[in-house]
This record gives sequence, C-alpha cells and structure tokens, in this order.
Amino acid sequence: LVTWKRNGSSCCCLSYRRDHNKTSRLNCSERITWKYSPVSDPALRIYPVNLGDEGIYTCQSANSEGNFHFLSTLTVIVPPTVTLTHDKSRVAVCQASAGKPAADISWIPASNHSSEEEFHHPNGTVTRVSYFGWANSSFPSVTCLVTHAAMNQTLVMDL
Repeated sequence: LVTWKRNGSSCCCLSYRRDHNKTSRLNCSERITWKYSPVSDPALRIYPVNLGDEGIYTCQSANSEGNFHFLSTLTVIVPPTVTLTHDKSRVAVCQASAGKPAADISWIPASNHSSEEEFHHPNGTVTRVSYFGWANSSFPSVTCLVTHAAMNQTLVMDL
C-alpha cells in the first residue's frame, strides 16, 4: 500500500493497493499523478506545478518490511520578469515583477541616490522596483543586477 497526501486547504490523496492492483484519487488535480507507475516507482509527479501546489506532502507505505512515513515540503519558486526603463526626470527604473521569493536589485555604479518599492500580490509573488537617479552623473551607462533563486539577470542602459 502506498498513499500520498497533501495537507493544506484542499486535501489531495493518491493511493495504490498492490494486492488488489487498484489506484484511487481523492481531490487531486489531473496534474498530480504517479511519476511512472505505482507498481515500479511510487514517486509523485506534479506537472505543470503551480503556486497552489505548495504544501507538505506525506507518503505512507506499508509492506512486508513494515510501515514507512515520509514528509516532503514543496515550495514553488517563480522567476520574475525583469525590465529596465527610464523616465523623463532622468531616473532609471529597474523592475523585477511577480517573483517568488522577491528578487534583489542592485546597481552599477553603486549609488546613494537609489530607492526601492515592493508590492505583494495576492498569489504570493512580489514585484520589486528600484529607482536610480543619474541627473548629476557623468557615467555613460547604468547596470541593473537582478538576483533571484531561479535566475540572475543583468540589464545595461546607456545614459
């Protein structure tokens, strides 16, 4: 017997009973299934994964060797969409939109004249916006560095 359960707002249960060669699912999306076959490999497969799939997944297995219990936490990481623009008042705007977790933004050259805003979205993603004023700068370009768990991106803008 192998059973996968997801704890959270909607409980998903996927199970296989070998002695009856029977699988069952309760409250599971079609995206949540066995990786290959519960007979040969009872690993769980979630594809495509989305933010709503986050949670703690428990695998319970019973066989002639005994009962086994495993916990696995799924955290979904979403890379942000990155843009670098400027406005009419000579301010560069670097934006890392809808990332999870929030991206880090830094500038080259480093400046004491930069500021940052952060916007939290209902789905758990975050948009971070950084502003770099270059009105009194003699630099020919500015570089925005965006660092995130899913990616790193460098954007350069001529001033």
